[in-house]
Order: sequence, then structure tokens, then C-alpha cells
Amino acid sequence: MGTYVIAGGTKGIGAAIARQLLEQSHQVILLAKVAPDDPNLIGADFMSWDFRNDAPPTIDLAQVDGAVYCPGSIRLKPFHRIGANEFLEDWQINAQGAALFLQALHKPLTQAPVASVVLFSTVAVHQGMPFHASIAMAKGAIEGLGRSLAAEWAPKVRVNVIAPSLTQTPLAEKLLSSPEKLEAGNKRHPMGRVGQAEDHANLACFLLSEGSSWMTGQVIGVDGGMGTLRV
Repeated sequence: MGTYVIAGGTKGIGAAIARQLLEQSHQVILLAKVAPDDPNLIGADFMSWDFRNDAPPTIDLAQVDGAVYCPGSIRLKPFHRIGANEFLEDWQINAQGAALFLQALHKPLTQAPVASVVLFSTVAVHQGMPFHASIAMAKGAIEGLGRSLAAEWAPKVRVNVIAPSLTQTPLAEKLLSSPEKLEAGNKRHPMGRVGQAEDHANLACFLLSEGSSWMTGQVIGVDGGMGTLRV
């Protein structure tokens, strides 16, 4: 079995990935600001990390088979109202945190026979959407980071990016806080519903597995058709 490190692995998509890996009897290490309260994550190890303000903790492992960076933000504001500190906060949480996380894990990742990294972008990078300027900028950097590292670290470490659309997680709870908002979100997607954490966890666990051994440098939309279809 493998060893996997998940940043932001105590809630939402990260927790769904962790649950699947634990069910497969892998060793899972979770990095987050707050320890998990999900009983299904009881088998995971936990390390405290504030993605915006702290350097990643030292992870003293000889080998890491996979790493996932899940922290994100959803700041939807008109461009002219976004302050400098808000741009910076989105950058720190989404892009800088991912870069520091992977720098900290570089050595143990390269000690694995072949390791896999999964990062998270957003459909809003390629599908222009109003009020998404700050988060699309930060997540666009994630896509650049993913492709750059896929080239630099090949063939020892594979790096792929998942680009979700609106997903029913704690991060998006304000956008889906009423039946009316949920129904509006459902109708925006060609598949007729917003995403669930498991939709992304299923792909992430495939990308971490040997089943995707010839995939690297990819940005894959898991977005209910939002990024490519009009119905």
C-alpha cells in the first residue's frame, strides 16, 4: 500500500479523497488548520497547517507515493471592488500554498518508484465568468504550476490538475444555502446538477493510481459539462 499526503484533507473534496484512500488501506496524512471530525477519517494521521500564513510542517517520510493539494477559496466580487489584500489572500491560499507544499514534499515524492500529484483549478480559468477575476487568476497559476512541474519532474513524478465547477462542499455553502440557490446551480450545468465531492475524489484517486500511469501534465474538467457545452 502507498503513502499519500493531502493538504486540506479534513473537509469537502479532500476528505472524500482521504476516505477512498483509507478504504483501500493506504497510509493517509492530512494537513489542515483544524483536525477532522469525520469518523471515517479516524485512520488518518493529522498535522496542523495554516495554508496562508505558515510554512508547511516537516513531513519526515522516506517515500511519498502521492500528494494532493485541495485548499481553495471562492471570492465572487466585481473586479473594481477587489482589494489588494484580497488578491493576495486568494494567491496565498490557492497558488503559493500549493507551491510550498510541493517543495516540502519534493524529496520523498522523488524517492517513490513513480509518484503522482493532483492539484485543483476551476472551470472559471477557461470559461470566462463574471466576478471570478481573483480566483481565476490564482487558479490559473495552479494550472501553470502543474504543467511546469509535470515537465520538470518527469518521469519520476506525474502531475495532473482537476478543474471542477460548483460543488456542494463547505467551501460553497453560501452559494448553495437555500433550495432556490441549489436549483439555480443545478440548472446552470448541462448534467442538471451541481458537483459532489465524490465526483472529484473518484478522478483524483484514479490519477493517484497506477491506472493513470501514462497521464501527466493534464488539466481535466469535472464540471457537469459547464466548461464545454451549451444546452
